Amino acid sequence: MADNRTILTMKGISKSFPGVKALTNVNFELRSGEIHCLMGENGAGKSTLIKVLTGVETLDTGEITLDGKSIRPNSPHNAQQLGISTVYQEVNLCSNLSVAENIFIGREPIRFGHIDWQEINKRSAVLLSRLNLKIDVTQPLERYSVAIQQMVAIARALDVSAKVLILDEPTSSLDAKEVEKLFDVMRKLKNDGMGIVFVTHFMDQVYAVSDRITVLRNGELVGTYNTAELSRVQLIAKMIGKEFDGFKEKTSKTDEYSGQKALETFLTVKGLGKQGSIHPFDLDVNKGEVLGFVGLLGSGRTEMARVLYGIDQPDTGDMMVRAKKAKFKSPADAIKSGMAFCPENRKTEGIIADLSVRENIILALQAKLGWNKYISRKKQEDFADKYIKLLNIKTAGPEQRVKNLSGGNQQKVILARWLLINPELLILDEPTRGIDIGTKAEIQKLILELSDQRMSVIFISSELDESLRCCSRMAVLRDRMKVAELSGEEIEEKTVMQTIAGV
Repeated sequence: MADNRTILTMKGISKSFPGVKALTNVNFELRSGEIHCLMGENGAGKSTLIKVLTGVETLDTGEITLDGKSIRPNSPHNAQQLGISTVYQEVNLCSNLSVAENIFIGREPIRFGHIDWQEINKRSAVLLSRLNLKIDVTQPLERYSVAIQQMVAIARALDVSAKVLILDEPTSSLDAKEVEKLFDVMRKLKNDGMGIVFVTHFMDQVYAVSDRITVLRNGELVGTYNTAELSRVQLIAKMIGKEFDGFKEKTSKTDEYSGQKALETFLTVKGLGKQGSIHPFDLDVNKGEVLGFVGLLGSGRTEMARVLYGIDQPDTGDMMVRAKKAKFKSPADAIKSGMAFCPENRKTEGIIADLSVRENIILALQAKLGWNKYISRKKQEDFADKYIKLLNIKTAGPEQRVKNLSGGNQQKVILARWLLINPELLILDEPTRGIDIGTKAEIQKLILELSDQRMSVIFISSELDESLRCCSRMAVLRDRMKVAELSGEEIEEKTVMQTIAGV
C-alpha cells in the first residue's frame, strides 16, 4: 500500500549537447503511490530528463536519489537493476519470442543446468494475472496487440521489482478501451505503492489519471502542481509560456462555404476504390476548405488518402483535377498536379533521418523540378532559413540532422517541405499525433491560415475535438467505407459521433 513518501529525487539536473542546452538546473520528485505527469512542448526537455534518469545519457551536473541513496545510472540495464523500468511508445521487445521469454529474457531461472521453462511460464502467468490479463504465455508476442505487448513490458518491470515505472507515450497506438484498461493497471500499481512517471500529449488522459504534473519549458523547470488545482487553460499557458489566445473558430468560416467559394472545386472523384483497402467513394475537395476524414481507427481514413494521392492504385473509379480527367500512377504525378501528402508515420515515411534540416526541406521541390535541375546551395539555405523562421522550428541550425530534433519539430520540417512547393491541396494524416500541445496549436492555426489563403486541406485526426475545431466539412468513414458527409451546423460532437456509430 502507498505511503506517499518521496522515492525519487532529481536535483539541479543539467545536460548539454553540441549547440544545445537541453536541461538547466531541473528539479523533479516522485512519490510512492502516485501517477506523475511530465509535460512540456517538444524540445522542452522531457525526453532528455528521462534519458538521464534511465542511463541513456549522462548528466553534466546534478544529483539523483532513489530511496534515499544517491545513484547515477550508466545504462538502461543498470537503471533497471536499481529499480527504474521504462515502457516506451514503441514496445522494445522481441516479437518472435514467446510472451514468457520476453518477460524473463536475460534473467531465465536455471534448474539442473538448463532453463526452467515450466517455472518461466508459471511465473509469467502470475505476473500477467496481477494486471488482470489472461493469455497463453507460450505464444509468440507478435500474435498479440500493441496493448497486450505493453502489458507484457509492464509485467517484465514488475518482475524486476521496479520502484519507479516510466510510461513514455504508451497510449498513442491504443484505442479508447485499451487506454482505459491501461489506466486500470496504472491505478492498481499506484495503489500497490509504485511511483509512475507518465508522459502523454493527450490532455484528457492527464486529468483522468494523474495526481501531480511537472511542466518543463525550454529545458527549464516551470513548476510542479497538483492536477486537481491546475486548470487546462493554466496548464497550456505554463507549457507555451504565454496566455493561450485560442484559435480562429471554425464556425466563423462556415458561412464562406455556403456561397460561390464552395463551388470552386479542385478535385472530384467518382466511384474511386481499391479492393481490400477502401470501398468505392465519391468526393469533392473545394478550394480553400479544410475537409476532415473522420472515423475510428481502421475505418479507412488513411486508405482513402493513399488512393487519392496515387500511393495505392485504385481498381475502380475516375478522378478529375481542375475539371480535367487525371490518373496518378505514382505520388510524383500527384505532386505535378499540385498535391502534397504528409504521412501518418513521419519517422519511416516522412523524414530522411540522416539528412539535415535543409536537405529535408528542399526534397519535394527538387523532385518536382527534376534531379537534373539542381537547386543552388545558396537557394537551399535561403529556403531553409525562411521556413525555420516561419514555422518556428527549434533547431541548432539548418545543417542539424533532422533525426536529432523533437517529434514536433520533425513534423514542422515535413510541413515546410510541402509548403515550399506551394501545393493547391495538402493532405495531412495525423499531423499532430505525438506532439506537444503548444506545437499542436501552432499547426492547427497554420491549417486555418492556409485555407484562408485558398489552399485546400484534407485533415485526418484521431482526436475529434481537433477535427471539430479545424474542419469546415467532414467525410465520415466506417468499416473502410465513406458513409456520410457533414457540413455547417451538422459539424458538432453529438452528430459526428452518431454518424460514426451508424446511429
